[in-house]
Amino acid sequence: MTMLTGVILAGGQGRRMGGQDKGLVPLNGKPLYQHVLERLRPQVDIVMINANRNIDRYQLSGCRVVQDELDDYPGPLAGIYSALRAIEGEWAVFSSCDTPDIPLNFVEQLVHQRGDASAVWVRSQERDHPTLALIHRDVAAPLYQYLQAGERRLMHFLRDQGGHAVLLADDESAFRNINTPDDLNERF
Repeated sequence: MTMLTGVILAGGQGRRMGGQDKGLVPLNGKPLYQHVLERLRPQVDIVMINANRNIDRYQLSGCRVVQDELDDYPGPLAGIYSALRAIEGEWAVFSSCDTPDIPLNFVEQLVHQRGDASAVWVRSQERDHPTLALIHRDVAAPLYQYLQAGERRLMHFLRDQGGHAVLLADDESAFRNINTPDDLNERF
């Protein structure tokens, strides 16, 4: 596999977090996205961040920040599309900014179990996690058409591209998202 780019998806509106930029919400004294960055960085060649607000704060990480090319916050697919258009290599692996305990080997497992698929995503014992995904840049063109048609369902799109889930046997807590203030409070 050629150069692999890791992308942290932090471009949402944070509605369930009261409108806060979720990637910048503190957890144990540092922003959520930095927890993801620490776990993702050793698994890839380069990391970029998809963000639409507080660009300067994300740039402090030293990572390239890519904004959505599409207006009105159309969801994680817009961030994936924009990142796929920005990467230099052929493959990008994605993680949402609100999953601070992602496994330290999830990228390796996605790569090894990809087969010929242009997209694969994590499935834990309990459910699918389509924002933890490995996607080829050639998927950008059909993704643009999908978004232009008003579609926003991530797993539906990945399946349409011949993608499949990769089962990871890690503890379920490794995939827990922090979506609301209550999630953050339950964490500690």
